Amino acid sequence: MEVQKEAFKLTVTERAARKIAQLIEQEGGSEKMALRIYITGGGCSGYRYGMALDENIYEDDVVVDAHGVKVVIDSFSAPFLEGSEIDYIEDVMGSGFAINNPNVVSSCGCGQSFNLK
Repeated sequence: MEVQKEAFKLTVTERAARKIAQLIEQEGGSEKMALRIYITGGGCSGYRYGMALDENIYEDDVVVDAHGVKVVIDSFSAPFLEGSEIDYIEDVMGSGFAINNPNVVSSCGCGQSFNLK
């Protein structure tokens, strides 16, 4: 399944972009640094999200510029993240990035893994 990079749809909220910028600043503030989001096998429902700051952008990566930060997604993960929204949540239960992914059909009870269409 190939993704058209020009038409790839991913929304990053302003709150998430501010947090990404803060994390990049804490790591030294390199202009090349981006948040890499990927999908990997694991968990009780089959897949898990992974995130890491990364200065490397590869030819087949999808790059989304949003609110002054870059989000990078590898070619394997991109079709599964198409149409998703990345937000940053802070509440009494904790804080962290939240991915609202319309391609998820079910998730496990702990909320850490999911199954895709």
